[in-house]
Amino acid sequence: MVKYQKISDELRKKIVSGEYPPGTQIALEREMCEKYSVSRITVKRAVDELVKQGLIVKRRGSGTFVKSVEDSDMKALSMSRQFEGFTESYQGKKVTSQIIKFSIVHPEKDIAAKLLLKPDDFVYDVIRVRCALDVPIVIEYMKMPIQLIPGLKKEILKKSIYAYIQNELKLKIQSAHRRICAVMPSKEEKTYLGIESTLPLLEIEQIAFLDDGRPFEYSVSRHRGDKIAFKSVSVR
Repeated sequence: MVKYQKISDELRKKIVSGEYPPGTQIALEREMCEKYSVSRITVKRAVDELVKQGLIVKRRGSGTFVKSVEDSDMKALSMSRQFEGFTESYQGKKVTSQIIKFSIVHPEKDIAAKLLLKPDDFVYDVIRVRCALDVPIVIEYMKMPIQLIPGLKKEILKKSIYAYIQNELKLKIQSAHRRICAVMPSKEEKTYLGIESTLPLLEIEQIAFLDDGRPFEYSVSRHRGDKIAFKSVSVR
């Protein structure tokens, strides 16, 4: 692992774990240069990596700070809301999943970077449609590291993956960062989601982390705009 990635990963773990809470100013570049015995260019690359991931923000004349909810639409969400999952959100209703794709692949370069993987590592490549009362609500595109989430099977995909992670693998989900926007569905997505007219989708891009700072999921979920009301609770 190159030096700037090592620095970036260490800082990210401290942010995700809460050691550096939202609004905290991180060390100055010259201080990190001395601490890690690296050049200013290396530190700048590490910091820029976290800026791109939406974890920190540079404020001209003030320094570099861990992002708070108001800094952008990239939000850290509480477990009480975010990690209850689709199945729990529709508790008491019939929930089903249509598995469109389930395979094992090498991650694309950008996905590998988000999940702290090497290009020759393996991830689950999942596409599924989640339905409530037989009505399609969301189509999910998901990547998860095999070595971190072992034993994933189609039977689990038809239920709750998060329940499997927490109850069966005994891993603790800590936080996630999401980017939210509106998009128009593709022809295939209109078919899978039963959309006949013009209807935008709510797209949620997410990187989810365990309590030790390791990212275990990269996903893009596209929700029917007429079937979802998104809520979040910020944590500090």
